[in-house]
Amino acid sequence: MAERPQIVIIDDETGSRESVAIALEKTGLAVRTFDDARRALELLEQEPSVRVAICDLRMPGMDGLAFLQEVRRRELGLSVVLLTAFGSIESAVDAMKVGADDYLTKPVDLYELRRRVTNLLENRRLREEVSSLQERLDKRFRFEAILGRSAAMEQLFEQMRAVAPTRSTVLLVGESGTGKELVANALHHASPRRDERFLAINCGAIPSDILESELFGHEKGSFTGAVGRKIGKFELAHRGTLFLDEISELYPELQVKLLRVLEERRVMRVGGSDLVEVDFRLVAATNRELEREVAAGRFREDLYYRLKVVTLRIPPLRERREDIPLLAEHYLERFCAEHGREPMRLAADAVEALVEHPWPGNVRELRNLVETVVIFHRGGEIRRAGLPPEVRGARGEAWPSLPVGGGEARDPAASVPAASPPAGTPPPRPDRPLTMAEVERDAILSTLARTGGRRAEAARLLDIGLRTLQRKLKEYKEQGYWEE
Repeated sequence: MAERPQIVIIDDETGSRESVAIALEKTGLAVRTFDDARRALELLEQEPSVRVAICDLRMPGMDGLAFLQEVRRRELGLSVVLLTAFGSIESAVDAMKVGADDYLTKPVDLYELRRRVTNLLENRRLREEVSSLQERLDKRFRFEAILGRSAAMEQLFEQMRAVAPTRSTVLLVGESGTGKELVANALHHASPRRDERFLAINCGAIPSDILESELFGHEKGSFTGAVGRKIGKFELAHRGTLFLDEISELYPELQVKLLRVLEERRVMRVGGSDLVEVDFRLVAATNRELEREVAAGRFREDLYYRLKVVTLRIPPLRERREDIPLLAEHYLERFCAEHGREPMRLAADAVEALVEHPWPGNVRELRNLVETVVIFHRGGEIRRAGLPPEVRGARGEAWPSLPVGGGEARDPAASVPAASPPAGTPPPRPDRPLTMAEVERDAILSTLARTGGRRAEAARLLDIGLRTLQRKLKEYKEQGYWEE
């Protein structure tokens, strides 16, 4: 299979086109040549590996200036060098104004051309390296930003440092809200692929008939509504990392196709006939036990073992309670800054309540709770009474109580009785430790109540697929825990 091109040459003069191509191929660059600018644009639309386009300024049909304008309009992100036998100052000025990166006259000095193309490629590499460095310095993409000092998190960090530099497929296992996408992103930015794309797609949030097109792409006219060619995530992630969240939600036909891609490293667009070579690292994630899904016949065993090259388990928040104060203080500082609020602090009794809470929604639930408290609190110290009822063990009370100053809540006896709980409010907790099924049900029904019954919004907050949420609600309805 031909190497993916780094340089495209567009010139209607055969001799000029071939001599430039040969000169650049001698430096080890992969080159594609065209005698028509419109055909070259078709390739550039779908081929992210091209870094430089060398185009003759004067050509029939689409000339060099028109080609340059289209490249900039479509934001193809490549450097353009224009060539012309009419080396006037006016042509050079026009080209540079439109956005040409360089300009050479014919007959082309091939040594000078090689030098300038090499400089363009090196400058591009340096810009991408600086950009990548800035992103990696962003706290969201560093291992250190996945805050934790517990033994469970130290073990996870050690495993991440070991697997990040490799090419191995990684399966992330953890409950909803534990930060699986953050871990996947950190693995990418600590890997040799850090300068390329990181693409994420939630397999449970996209209808099955659309998901195939999102992953594989499609050709124009391949189905109703396919008005043009679409490049899928497999191709777009070439040389980078693809993160497939909720991998257990893939329907059987797509499981077969994903297995084939992982084995052959080639994809075929929907409605197409050509195989496209792809090189990406796959990180998959699930909040379900895939072994059970395999045993139940809902997930292919061969795909399961193909994904399970390296498995990283992300611990739930209740297994790393010593990290809760650290996370709470981090989010408190962050949201005070984001919302323009005076700095706040957590009192000892508030920290104690946070540590005791089971956190069925994990870190996401903690983050959302802290942001809500910041919005409603009036500043100063946040006491236990200023936390939501479900956290301070007072389920059923109205909240927020809008505490004043030190965070003391209003006297509940002086408050107006709370209205009946909305549909979807979970039942009172039993006087015993909750089972995992009860914790999950509590989180789902609480979130559904907070969103006013909006299922799509609840699924988004819970980081689960809409189909998963609907299946759970059906179970709760049959068990008598929920009514529509």
